[in-house]
Amino acid sequence: MNNKLYNVLVYLLVFLALQFCVSFGVTELWCIVTGSPDITAMTLVVAMSLFSAVTIAVFLLARWCVVSRSYVRSRPWGVLTWCVVAAIGAIIPSLWLQEQMPELPNYVLDEFSAILGDRWGYFAVGLLAPVAEEMVFRGAILRVLLDRMRSHWLAIAVSAVLFAVAHFNPAQMPHALLVGLLLGWMYYRTGSVVPGVAFHWANNTIAYVLYNILPNPDATLLEIFRGDQTAVWLSLLFSLCFLGPAIFQLNLRMRRADAKA
Repeated sequence: MNNKLYNVLVYLLVFLALQFCVSFGVTELWCIVTGSPDITAMTLVVAMSLFSAVTIAVFLLARWCVVSRSYVRSRPWGVLTWCVVAAIGAIIPSLWLQEQMPELPNYVLDEFSAILGDRWGYFAVGLLAPVAEEMVFRGAILRVLLDRMRSHWLAIAVSAVLFAVAHFNPAQMPHALLVGLLLGWMYYRTGSVVPGVAFHWANNTIAYVLYNILPNPDATLLEIFRGDQTAVWLSLLFSLCFLGPAIFQLNLRMRRADAKA
């Protein structure tokens, strides 16, 4: 196996190992300190936050993810704005597509619900997780794949599949796969994880807000719109009016910091 492609496996295994070790360590320590086997929402929030923070530190210190200020210095505010608009527009279409598929097992429903329902959960889900995951799957894994594969779309697809599978939760995989393709395209066009972090942050923020404002966070679109199928179609059309122009604008605006205008 090519040495650089071997690095992809290393990055993925380190990410998964950190996730297991930190989560297991925090929960075991909690059980020892409290003397109770019950895991609270705050325990899960701390475990997820610590895992993301350790992942960021490891990938930075090992220089597996190259960090540069050049992209931010190019003042890509228009790109970042359209990344957020794209995230807003992608939520309902992604939910609709997922509902058309056979129901998939949701192995972490209780844990994820506890994190989203906690007021400190946003720190873990909305702030730290986007940075950690973009550094690993785009800044490290996709960077190597783009360097070694002839087709950039194949590299993007492979990174998106790894991103989806790494969630270890079938119910999240379809959305993660679609988002991974879009995030990979953003990284390929800009050479920076910043646009992906902006999109990822907006996506996770929307998920956190919706979970806490909807009476039933697990409701289908048809249930949310009280059985009105027309309202579902209109919501899809309305969302595409955000997503379509956002993709178009990103395609026009995204470029590497060192590229000539």
